[in-house]
Amino acid sequence: MTPPALPRLLRTLHKEWFLVGMIAAVLLASLAPNLGRSGGVLHGDRVADAGIALVFFLHGLGISLTAFRNGLGRWQVHLVVQLCTFVVFPLVGLAAYALLGRWLPAGLALGFCYLCALPSTISSSVAMTGLARGNVPAAIFNATLSSLLGIVATPLLVAAFTGVQGDGLPFMASVIGIARLLLLPLVAGQLMRPLLHAWHTRHKRLTTLLDRWVILLLVYSAFCDSVASGLWQHNGLASLGIAFIGAGAFLAFILAFSTWLVRRCAFPVEDEIATVFCGSKKTLASGVPMAKLLFGAHPSIGLILLPIMLYHQLQLFVCSLLANRYAARSAG
Repeated sequence: MTPPALPRLLRTLHKEWFLVGMIAAVLLASLAPNLGRSGGVLHGDRVADAGIALVFFLHGLGISLTAFRNGLGRWQVHLVVQLCTFVVFPLVGLAAYALLGRWLPAGLALGFCYLCALPSTISSSVAMTGLARGNVPAAIFNATLSSLLGIVATPLLVAAFTGVQGDGLPFMASVIGIARLLLLPLVAGQLMRPLLHAWHTRHKRLTTLLDRWVILLLVYSAFCDSVASGLWQHNGLASLGIAFIGAGAFLAFILAFSTWLVRRCAFPVEDEIATVFCGSKKTLASGVPMAKLLFGAHPSIGLILLPIMLYHQLQLFVCSLLANRYAARSAG
């Protein structure tokens, strides 16, 4: 390797540290699963629960009710976004499962169903919409609304898809568990916003890093449980390749479909941007803790998480390119 190439590599690794961290978490879990498994030496399950509560408390601090209210007026945008997230995506997932599910490993097929049932993500949807000069208030409203609807919609859709309700948990128990884990800290953060918002703004970079590190911890803990249950003994690199291709296919379809739909509806370009970005995103931050609650001690929890892990990286890369393309349009 020539000397100029090494600094470029280091810069790339630094820029993509979260992707590198997820790969490292999976490798570490594969090499030493007993360290981070539930009830293991590090008690990864307990630490992860505390981290989730802290992260969603910080999300609550960051949500502006003023911006949320400002986004209320564009009801057409809200309708299309929520339909894409909770109707179109699940229908596509159901069709794919009917056509291809029998040839996939059971855990991976369940993972694709779970991907389709997840709500949108807040931070990257809003960030991409802002970068693309889109309707940011509408993005804030829809991403937040999607996260709240997902507390009920995600376990309901997972149950409808597969008959799995969180390792035997009744539907309402699943909803209550998710609400307690995600919604209560979010509400607490919102209530504390008048006191702590200035502190949160000053330390935005730190809180963003904390969010990413907690996700890495959750991925590590989930894969420790799955590897300890025989994940790699029963599945190989082929499953990883299938998960990558499947995640890419879902992303390509929903981006093409949502863009076609909003243009048929003659949305202004600012509304188109908010709709496409919010309607195509799936949350990893909520998806991992929800999976732990919905699927419990499922031996293939790592395989179930593979599609959303890969989809998350693909959506960030592809939507960044789209955002730059939208941002380059003329001011007129």
